[in-house]
Amino acid sequence: MAGGLLEDVEALRGRLGGDLLPFALPRAGDDRGALRELTGQLDDYVLPRLRAIDAPLLAVVGGSTGAGKSTLVNSLVGADVTEPGVLRPTTLVPTLVTAPADAPWFTAQHILPGMPRVTGGDGNPGRSPDGSAGRPVLRVVVAGALRPGLALLDAPDIDSVVTENRALAAQLLAAADLWLFVTTAARYADEVPWGYLREAGDRSTALAIVLDRVPPEGARVVAADLARLMRENGLGGARLFEVPEVALPEENARLPAEVVRPIAEWLSGIAADAEARAQVVRQTLAGALAGLATRVPALADAVDRQLAAERELRRAVTAAYDEGMARFDAGMRDGALLRGEVLARWQDFVGTGDLMRGLESRVGRLRDRLGEFVTGRPASGARLRVALESGLESLIRDAADGSAERAYEAWSADPAGRDLLERAGVGAAGRLARAAQDLPERAEATVRAWQGYVLDLVRQEGQGRRTAARLASYGVNGTGLLLMIAVFASTGGLTGIEVGIAGGTSVLSQKLLEAVFGDQAVRTLTAKARDDLRRRVRVLLDEDASRFTARLDAVRPAGDAPGALRAAASTLRTHLPAVRHG
Repeated sequence: MAGGLLEDVEALRGRLGGDLLPFALPRAGDDRGALRELTGQLDDYVLPRLRAIDAPLLAVVGGSTGAGKSTLVNSLVGADVTEPGVLRPTTLVPTLVTAPADAPWFTAQHILPGMPRVTGGDGNPGRSPDGSAGRPVLRVVVAGALRPGLALLDAPDIDSVVTENRALAAQLLAAADLWLFVTTAARYADEVPWGYLREAGDRSTALAIVLDRVPPEGARVVAADLARLMRENGLGGARLFEVPEVALPEENARLPAEVVRPIAEWLSGIAADAEARAQVVRQTLAGALAGLATRVPALADAVDRQLAAERELRRAVTAAYDEGMARFDAGMRDGALLRGEVLARWQDFVGTGDLMRGLESRVGRLRDRLGEFVTGRPASGARLRVALESGLESLIRDAADGSAERAYEAWSADPAGRDLLERAGVGAAGRLARAAQDLPERAEATVRAWQGYVLDLVRQEGQGRRTAARLASYGVNGTGLLLMIAVFASTGGLTGIEVGIAGGTSVLSQKLLEAVFGDQAVRTLTAKARDDLRRRVRVLLDEDASRFTARLDAVRPAGDAPGALRAAASTLRTHLPAVRHG
């Protein structure tokens, strides 16, 4: 039990510090309960014990309601340190009874560090020392008759009608070096106590069972049957003490000293013998570590399920926004942008009469005409550019809105995603169902930046001597508009007369550009412009998707957590032989 074990356990505890189970999966409630138990035992018992291996032992007196736990504690220490009663639940505030020499250890926050201490008085169930509602408190009482080396803790009932009491009883038992488990001749076969006793056996916890209120006429039969149950449940090596049924002179009176003497002498012997204490520590600590080595891999499996759920939610967002990008691509190619206002402004820009009808026979004259209808229509060019901006921005907004809606619906249909949306609150979740509020402004900036990129392409391509002369004559802005139109050079999705007009529009822009740059250069320029636009829109959609993925990033367990937990469990196993054998 050297420092290496403590360092390894501390490293494991560090791995459990974050939220490993953030998503609302079908088994998440049970998994979170197991995690709480695991971290609780580390904090309350394993780490304090490893940090002070020779510290006094803690014997927790546990059992069913009305079994006589408090009366037994009072009788063992020869003083009324706890308050037994007939009301249910009986023990409301856990009371730790310690020898004067050990009081500094137990009043400090070593074991059970999350429980505030009170000394003297009756305590106040469910209250912090200042009287406010909060964590349960631990009442510490000093008893001069108790031998140093071992303290007794009177725990709440394991079958209390109060849920918080049951949870507290389980927590205290998990923090014990030694269990002194009290049952009665009438209730020794009840299932609830045996659930705890089997757990103690599975974890090799040092344990003694006190069979209380045994009637003389049934003592042999009851004790023999309880011993049988102990063997069948793997507890054949545990000590069994019998306390006969005694007629007490008054309510809450202590048991006669001779009745509890065997138990008191056994506890005193452990307290006085360093080797006996060490044996108890080795047994219980090894059992706790072996339990951790089993439970930690199960926790790793739970984290794997969490990460799988996170990946599924992330895939849903990716699919939703990929579909939005595909719809944008379709809108860019199907001629939709050449409808309505863009089409009307194009006609204003280049005219459609004799030029459109004589296009094929007079392509050679386009170079001469281009300067006229490109440089001669600055106002119509500006209106065409605005119409293109508006149409393109609308296409981007539609793609983003549709993507957000699909992602929201996918999350709403998934328990983990639905829980994340509910935690976001009604207002924030509702906003996720559509594109971000500032997307229209960002879409506008994106389109204008793309138009600037297109104009830069035109300038760069026109740097040759002959091309530069034509470009200087025709104008960068006008030629840039032709290239923007060429990006949407398809008529899919249009019908009737729109096909002819839009088709003519695309062909005309293509031919005019070829008149300036040549056909190969036009194909290259068009591909570059289209790819750049797609890249910019993809960035916009990814930014909008980040409203979903940021919520996953904020709660997602570390991807290496399952592997690290399994490695920690494997490391704990390597320490077990040394712990068991000292």
